[in-house]
Amino acid sequence: MCGIFGALDAPGEVHVERALDALRHRGPDHRSFFADERAILGHARLSILDLSAAANQPMVSADGGAVLVFNGEIYNHHELRRELVAAGHVFRTRSDTEVILEGYLAWGDGVVPRLSGMFAFAIWEPRARRLLLARDRSGKKPLYYARRGRELRFASEPKALFASGLSREVDPSHIPGLLALGYVHAPNTMYVGVHELPPASTLVVDDAPDPRVRAYVASPVLGATSHDAPRVATAKVRALVEAAVVRRLEADVPLGAFLSGGVDSTIVVGIMQRSTGRRVRTFSIGFAGDDRYDETRYARLAAAAFGTDHTEFRLEPSSFDLVERLVWIHDAPFGDSSAIPTSVVSRLTRQEVTVALSGDGGDELFCGYQRFVASEMAEAVPRLAREAGWQLASRIPAGRSDRTLFAKAHRFFQHARRPLAARLLGYYPYFASDLELLLRGDFARSVDAAEPLSFTEAVLAESRGRSTLRRILDHNYRTYLPYDLLVKTDRSSMLHSLEVRAPLLDNDLVAYAATLPDHLKRRFGLKWILKRAFRDLVPEEILSRKKMGFGVPLGAWFRGELSTYLRDHFTNARLFEYLDRAYVDALVRDHMQGRADHSQRLWLLLTLEIWLRSFGRSPGSD
Repeated sequence: MCGIFGALDAPGEVHVERALDALRHRGPDHRSFFADERAILGHARLSILDLSAAANQPMVSADGGAVLVFNGEIYNHHELRRELVAAGHVFRTRSDTEVILEGYLAWGDGVVPRLSGMFAFAIWEPRARRLLLARDRSGKKPLYYARRGRELRFASEPKALFASGLSREVDPSHIPGLLALGYVHAPNTMYVGVHELPPASTLVVDDAPDPRVRAYVASPVLGATSHDAPRVATAKVRALVEAAVVRRLEADVPLGAFLSGGVDSTIVVGIMQRSTGRRVRTFSIGFAGDDRYDETRYARLAAAAFGTDHTEFRLEPSSFDLVERLVWIHDAPFGDSSAIPTSVVSRLTRQEVTVALSGDGGDELFCGYQRFVASEMAEAVPRLAREAGWQLASRIPAGRSDRTLFAKAHRFFQHARRPLAARLLGYYPYFASDLELLLRGDFARSVDAAEPLSFTEAVLAESRGRSTLRRILDHNYRTYLPYDLLVKTDRSSMLHSLEVRAPLLDNDLVAYAATLPDHLKRRFGLKWILKRAFRDLVPEEILSRKKMGFGVPLGAWFRGELSTYLRDHFTNARLFEYLDRAYVDALVRDHMQGRADHSQRLWLLLTLEIWLRSFGRSPGSD
């Protein structure tokens, strides 16, 4: 895992060493750069595979015709290497980096869809005067770029672009999207002139007047439906998951796993333990004083069942000390407060290992969220019944917690009466339903407050004609997964130079899971086929438990130990340049008095305020 930076046709000075220094958390082991009269390619390395100096980057081909900087891991590099050797290619290292480079020389841009793994890379051809940027299918590894005239700069994180000399300026036009979704989706960012390369895409700069961004593969969820019998499908899922985990066990550094006590991470750890024949190091985190958010009992149960070398951490409200650092590492405000425990467990895990496997992706592939089924069920309820249910539910306050049965019923009827796009948007716990009240009138008139809904409708339009559940899964795979879940995991782990691998997002597994009919995913409960495939491996108590989710007890924290911290940040806040002060004050007041749980909304506003305050001083300087 590493950080990359580059510049093409820069008219002035490019502070490449400062840019690489800004990425030192992603690559603490070695930093270097290549430069010619047109291009600069820089690399900060976290050494994982082939620790020799020969595998350092930038890597130049033997004939000098191509230069590569690469962030990620390629899990099918052995197969590709054998194919290339048979075609006459000679290798100097054991690294997967060189496989990409030689693959490009053999297949050109066609190397990109052949890669199975997580990656963001750039290849420069000095003689052809051609630059290729590429990003993996799910969007595990980040890649940003800025175009100013003919100049193009790119980096793993926006902070490296700014360290290289680009100006840093807020783009307020994307604040409505942030407030509705909790994130800003590609190609947008919160900065003027900075774009995110979408997942499963390439960007090419050559003699054409403008860069060309293209998708190299379609969404796997939209493919044909499998007609495999349940028994056959179950066996295939089992084999694909096992193969995916085994492929991710290759490393020349210590390796372990996150163990939450949920089904997905338990499956991954169980396969690791059986495959390696030695005690796997596992790590979990819990929360002091609130059992509703604490899964450590189940993690201990799984660790005992597999005999892992298990370490458990406890999170206190004092962990908020790192919130400004998290905003810095994200380069933006963000709505997912589980970045706090993810960062803490990553920091403590890094003290023992350099690579950790996670269960990310299982919920997305196999229908692991209640909101998926709730959104699907709403389609079958007559419109008048949906309206009547909401009229009844709306008369009763939602209460102090969003996890009670009534709170869930309240959400169901609130969203069920809406069309599918608005319904999916409504399940985000932020401001999709009341943006017009939250935004200041003058600011609201200057931006497109309907953009989040338009974005959701555009994604759903591409799956028209499929089943409701399949459309929901496709939407989630292309939105929440790459722009929330994977961003959180990448930034929170790389802040501490920890590489996290997600076997359940393996190309082959994703492709097959996408073909499975709906009833095999939510038959007799969520993730039916995945649980059935591993019912002999996962303890029954974990298989049958209700999904908890990886949350933080923010509601209680904001009413208790962190109430002063929250109020201080909303006093003379910069966010009131864009938002209505009275509406935000009412949210805080209602939350503190227990009339509602606005913790996720307040967290998002808190990160927005901290990010806005970072302008005018060096971000991450504290």
